[in-house]
Amino acid sequence: MTNSLEAQLLELREEGEKAIAAADTLERLEELRVSYLGKKGQLGALLRTMGQLSAEERPKIGAIANTVKEALQNSLDQQRATLEGAKIQAQLDAETLDVTMPGIYRPQGRVHPLNNIIDKALDIFVGLGYTVATGPEMETDYYNFEALNTPPDHPARDMQDTFYLPDGNLLRTHTSSVQIRYMETEEPPIRVVAPGRVYRRDNVDATHSAVFHQIELLAIDEGLTFTDLKGTIKIFLEAMFGELPIRFRASYFPFTEPSAEVDLQWNGRWLEVMGCGMVDPNVLKSVGYDPEVYTGFAAGFGVERFAMVLHQIDDIRRLYASDLRFLRQF
Repeated sequence: MTNSLEAQLLELREEGEKAIAAADTLERLEELRVSYLGKKGQLGALLRTMGQLSAEERPKIGAIANTVKEALQNSLDQQRATLEGAKIQAQLDAETLDVTMPGIYRPQGRVHPLNNIIDKALDIFVGLGYTVATGPEMETDYYNFEALNTPPDHPARDMQDTFYLPDGNLLRTHTSSVQIRYMETEEPPIRVVAPGRVYRRDNVDATHSAVFHQIELLAIDEGLTFTDLKGTIKIFLEAMFGELPIRFRASYFPFTEPSAEVDLQWNGRWLEVMGCGMVDPNVLKSVGYDPEVYTGFAAGFGVERFAMVLHQIDDIRRLYASDLRFLRQF
């Protein structure tokens, strides 16, 4: 009986080690573990027959059984480590990025020259304590003209003829309407800068467009003077163009008094770059401000003009053509 049981144990070991070595998945390996070493496995079945052995034979068979169990367990552990390593390696191989291969090229976008001017100008004014405000491009006659001291029969409207809509509204001719809307909801002191697209009925050529962009600034407070306006514009133009000579020429705008055009000496000649002036008392009254207490100044410029000067662009239409050959220069 002893020899027979010993032979069965050794045969089980040999058979088990071969089967374990041939297992190609972790699932199959677990099946073999249960088959050989589980509670109802083959090794357990053989050990249950040890009750038929004499007391002298049991220690010998027990030692052999422990050796078989350890051998099978070692085989299981080694094969498990091998299969798990192979699984990890397969995953690494599948997820490995070959850095020697050429990458996927995605061309970088460029900042449009108009957006570049707007961003730079707003950064300057925000640094001076101004708040950025926006408003609708489709406006009422009141916000675009009347609240800005330009009644229906005012001749200045001819300079800002625009696109009128069937419902009585119109496309705004300047972003000054944003200033009116802002003043209606805020109390002084006010420092606001308003960028945006504006519209005027104009003949399109190298320097004119029916659709263009403006940035206007407004400051309202007690005791503001034309000197504050000149200082603000001087700092702004120096930040945009460098330290160049500037001059103020008397001009006319219906919503400012006194008014001035601002010229910059660029490449040896005087170049008109923006308009400005002290806010007309009638404009302050239209939004409920007391002109006896508050004064203010306003200024505005065309973004396209600045872009054409700074980038030496010869035709305003190039800014709207979406020609990549042109835009890649910036």
